[in-house]
Amino acid sequence: MTAEKPSPTRTPTPAQTQDDRFEPRVPEGDDRQRLVCRDCGFINYENPKIVVGSVATWQERILLCRRAIEPRRGYWTLPAGYLEQHEDAASGARREAWEEAHADIAIDQLLAVYAIPRISQIQLIYRARLVSPDVRAGVETLELDLFNWQAIPWEDLAFPSVHWALQDHYAVREQDVFAPRSNPVEAAGPE
Repeated sequence: MTAEKPSPTRTPTPAQTQDDRFEPRVPEGDDRQRLVCRDCGFINYENPKIVVGSVATWQERILLCRRAIEPRRGYWTLPAGYLEQHEDAASGARREAWEEAHADIAIDQLLAVYAIPRISQIQLIYRARLVSPDVRAGVETLELDLFNWQAIPWEDLAFPSVHWALQDHYAVREQDVFAPRSNPVEAAGPE
């Protein structure tokens, strides 16, 4: 059986990029090294991962999930995860809320876009409301709760971007319309 050649219009599978046909080089007109197919010239661009999630509320209480997976197992986070192929961002945020908390959410609007270059990640976090307070832990969640602002376990939050999203949510909580937020100025360094 012969391996299928990658097409310039189709993304190769990881196995296809591991074989001898791909070599690291700087393509013409580019400024950085990429994996390029010797046979057809396909360029395998490695781009940042996109994370989608939400700050979801029920009567001013915020849904947080205690992580059952690494990294940061046992710490609290927002329902969030990687965007899937062929999925729009808002649908991905709704799917992640369901997977992690069996939460049915209604997206209000984009709350923030955070860039985390150290791990090549872009995070799209939405402001949302729970359609119902009936939530339960999914397989990636040890437990969950709806927290009043004063009861948020700040010292046990999993990632700096969870802090940012909660602070940004609090800052716009009474605004119907607002511009999406971004990394705090003091957080200009890597997460």
